[in-house]
Amino acid sequence: MGPSYGPQVLDHYLHPRNVGSFDADDPRVGTALVGSPELGQILKLQIRLEGATIESACFRAFGSGEAIAAGSLATEWLQGRDLDQALAIGSQDIVQALGLAPDKLHCALLAQDAIRAAVADYTGKQPSTPTNTVPEAHHGNHADTTGR
Repeated sequence: MGPSYGPQVLDHYLHPRNVGSFDADDPRVGTALVGSPELGQILKLQIRLEGATIESACFRAFGSGEAIAAGSLATEWLQGRDLDQALAIGSQDIVQALGLAPDKLHCALLAQDAIRAAVADYTGKQPSTPTNTVPEAHHGNHADTTGR
């Protein structure tokens, strides 16, 4: 028998929001590629800012339905927020919103890491923004944070 998804996970898995990619070389875009091919979970998350606000976010994911749902939910939550608000999105927020089982916490952590890495990539492209203010990822499984 296959996995049993809760209603929120099932909705985002069957109808993922904001799937796609932006130009990673655009200075308004922050790109993250987190996860581990060995563990079968990879999430590419991108944010695009207009001024100080995230105007758009997109993702591509490889992995479980919960990982896809976490990426989809993250893109919805990121739109319209500033960078500090984006960084305030935590794995427990994602766990609660999706109703994830305890053994799927890593999917929420993947999304949290992707948000932080995308913000770090974006701020690293900005000449007047200090890059040392972005918190470290929760569990360092980043193969590449640029997505290139």
